[in-house]
Amino acid sequence: MGSGRPLCSPESLPWTTDSNSMASTSRGDSLPKVQCPNHPDAILVEDYRAGDMICPECGLVVGDRVIDVGSEWRTFTNEKATKDPSRVGDTQNPLLNGGDLTTMISKGTGAASFDEFGNSKYQNRRTMSSSDRAMLNAFKEITTMADRINLPRNIIDRTNNLFKQVYEQKSLKGRSNDAIASACLYIACRQEGVPRTFKEICAVSRISKKEIGRCFKLILKALETSVDLITTGDFMSRFCSNLGLPKQVQMAATYIARKAVELDLVPGRSPISVAAAAIYMASQASAEKKTQKEIGDIAGVADVTIRQSYRLIYPRAADLFPPDFKFDTPVDKLPQL
Repeated sequence: MGSGRPLCSPESLPWTTDSNSMASTSRGDSLPKVQCPNHPDAILVEDYRAGDMICPECGLVVGDRVIDVGSEWRTFTNEKATKDPSRVGDTQNPLLNGGDLTTMISKGTGAASFDEFGNSKYQNRRTMSSSDRAMLNAFKEITTMADRINLPRNIIDRTNNLFKQVYEQKSLKGRSNDAIASACLYIACRQEGVPRTFKEICAVSRISKKEIGRCFKLILKALETSVDLITTGDFMSRFCSNLGLPKQVQMAATYIARKAVELDLVPGRSPISVAAAAIYMASQASAEKKTQKEIGDIAGVADVTIRQSYRLIYPRAADLFPPDFKFDTPVDKLPQL
């Protein structure tokens, strides 16, 4: 060899099985152990650049051109800022036609990427259909909205499935994809048992609350599906946590809201406004007092709405608190508004 490296003779190759073999098996006879014939106990040194296994004692090249099964750290893109050594492309998306097994061409940077008029020679429009492109943009928007309000991955997956069903049915023609995506996110939250209010969805999207509500009703009708009715308990723990209220106040507010509904004290009131009024009453009776404005900012309801619901439950306040509640302010000293 021109390189002058000592090579193993065919009789001493690590995969030979005769009596003079240097291969010893650690798990039966199927997995040979590569080792130096002259120094069996030496730990071989791997030359990653040349792919050789070298004995550190005598310099013998025991294995030649060994395949490196480690991670790929090189990148072959033209953009220097790109640090993506992936060789397999993006993950497969079963929601797209063809499983998203399409060719994506990156933006050209050299002169060969443009014609004499300055137009790009290679475009992605020929490799991705318009429907896939619309769904892909909607999926990105859904992921962005979900990230803003810290929703888990299962909510995103359910929302994507709902959007795909609605989009393929073409039953909401004329409605923007962003409005449909926002309504699908609202439905997915309710179906997964972690409902969000329309105002919370509206805050992370570019669509009005009215338009999201319209799409919500149309989607339920088109898909012939339903969602569970929301209750005061669906929002109580989240609202109290965001307000920094202790566990005792949260349990009292949950008890007050449930009791008020059982006694039919708040007919026609939304669960969100009832929950806000119950939190206000429980906090005023405890040492951790919160104002109507603080609660309204978290719950997304107006101060006057909290006052109206509070006035309905105030006359029966003595019957609403749990028996083991420790009052900091007696019931008769609660604000009457």
